[in-house]
Amino acid sequence: MKIALIGGAGFIGVNLCETLLAQGHTVHVFDRPNSDSLYSDVIRNQVHWFEGDFLTSDDLLPAIQGCEVVFHLVSTTLPKTSNDNPASDVNENVIGSIHLMEEAKKCGVRRVIFISSGGTIYGRPEYSPIDESHPTDPTCSYGISKLTIEKYLALYNELHDLDYIVLRLSNPFGEHQRLAAAQGVIAVFLGKVMNAETIEIWGDGSVMRDYIYIGDVVDAMMAAIHYGGDEHIFNIGSGQGKTLLEVLSVIGHVTNLPVNRCFMPGRDFDVPSNVLSIDRAKHELAWSPNTDFSDGVRRTFDWYKAHGSN
Repeated sequence: MKIALIGGAGFIGVNLCETLLAQGHTVHVFDRPNSDSLYSDVIRNQVHWFEGDFLTSDDLLPAIQGCEVVFHLVSTTLPKTSNDNPASDVNENVIGSIHLMEEAKKCGVRRVIFISSGGTIYGRPEYSPIDESHPTDPTCSYGISKLTIEKYLALYNELHDLDYIVLRLSNPFGEHQRLAAAQGVIAVFLGKVMNAETIEIWGDGSVMRDYIYIGDVVDAMMAAIHYGGDEHIFNIGSGQGKTLLEVLSVIGHVTNLPVNRCFMPGRDFDVPSNVLSIDRAKHELAWSPNTDFSDGVRRTFDWYKAHGSN
């Protein structure tokens, strides 16, 4: 197939691209001009590269023309900073996504697969693990924008028969994730441990999250390409929670390095626990995560030792 990765220059995009190429697909990658790509020269030379403004339809059109499937990976904000400028968040992410849907409709794209956020869509959990029927009450603009994009995808499906799949990811980690990124606890913690820096823990370390290895995420994304059932929204996570203190313990064991930490006051937007139910994905996509958390951290650490932050 010919498949487009919109916002495909980053961590998730490069891992997905490697698998798509290995399976013989033609890959279009669209991202900002002069984006700091994680792609090696070998991989980049195998893809069709497009640069432009996500908010400009004329820039998007060449990237998706002739493609059967489009992965929507764009996100210009982070959960912890999105509330600082909600208008910018909506303009850059929601409006751009509507432009993408318009162009996909015109080009005859068969399916749009949107990478949403299982960590922010639901807000404070009423029960755990959180399934796809849980109320959606995001506590940050980032989550509200993701939810809004999901609703517009449903609208375009209703009005224009544009098929879509939403994958609500938990917290992915693994190869190619930047050590100095503003998002991604595993990468940030590994980077600090490898550089003998102190890790700041917001709160008492009891905040629990669902972490999933990137290889398992890519498997779910590949399953979404071929899915033929009636569901549109899937949680994609490990189905298990780890506190920050448990994460630090695993990192210390895997790296055999000192894990220096200090505790900071808790943050209002950090919900105490977020663990996803993945039963629907298991049943409908015939997918389940295969990588143990410790094994995923070890693979990630080994990759950083071999490749550094890039």
